[in-house]
Amino acid sequence: MWDMLQWPAMLSSLAAAWLVASSAERRRAVGFWVFLLSNVLWVAWGVYTAGWALVVLQLGLAAMNLRGLRKNDADAPSS
Repeated sequence: MWDMLQWPAMLSSLAAAWLVASSAERRRAVGFWVFLLSNVLWVAWGVYTAGWALVVLQLGLAAMNLRGLRKNDADAPSS
């Protein structure tokens, strides 16, 4: 089962990249959340396979995705 985890991780990464490239703020925000899901999946798979460089990479990318979420919210017009 753990070996199959790489497939939803890969698909969620691709979907997130598509969403983050959107000009719509809401889609971008969803994209960052999907990226965070993919980070969690990749970390789980990396721990299972002892791919420590992948784990460290995903933790760094998760930090960037959190930054992206904050910046996306900051770009929202005030109501």
